[in-house]
Amino acid sequence: MKKVFIIIILFFGSMDSIYAEPKRIISGNKDAKITIIAYESLTCSHCANFHKDIYPLLKKEYIDTGIVKIEFRNFPLDGAALNASKIAQCKEDQSLEILESLYSNQQAWVKGSSIEEVNSNLKKFIEKKGFDIDFEKCINNQKIEDFVLNDRIEGVKKYKVNATPTIIINDKKFEKSLNYKNLKKSLEKLI
Repeated sequence: MKKVFIIIILFFGSMDSIYAEPKRIISGNKDAKITIIAYESLTCSHCANFHKDIYPLLKKEYIDTGIVKIEFRNFPLDGAALNASKIAQCKEDQSLEILESLYSNQQAWVKGSSIEEVNSNLKKFIEKKGFDIDFEKCINNQKIEDFVLNDRIEGVKKYKVNATPTIIINDKKFEKSLNYKNLKKSLEKLI
């Protein structure tokens, strides 16, 4: 009887490992001197522009060289962003790839006159891109939802986040206009 019980625990435990405790989506060396935290909403066009126009330059000059790491934190502004955040957090080994794909193709899935329509577009997009995700299981996973919403709560309480994207550099809110030139100036002062 003990063997059967152990086998059942191992079987169900291994199924849950696919949807284990969510972790931060990070790009860069975990021991980098400078940490950038980016509070974002996946339905925010300014956040998509950050990923298209600023992040690649930041990655090339500072992240890939080991000087900076960036942590992408969830700050969903609506139900569609909440569900997209849950999808991005769902598979740890693909989280950064999924996040980048959702931003670079935002207009492909963000359309719809209801949350059901947006979810349907999001599901189709994820399937079309070939991400191996159980969509319903991800958006209904309470651990992931709590993780996403706790990011938002922490952003408001700790950093007074009230818009997206909001950038935090080494625990200080970046208050200048968000463009690469201003970001670079701030980073250079810390190197």
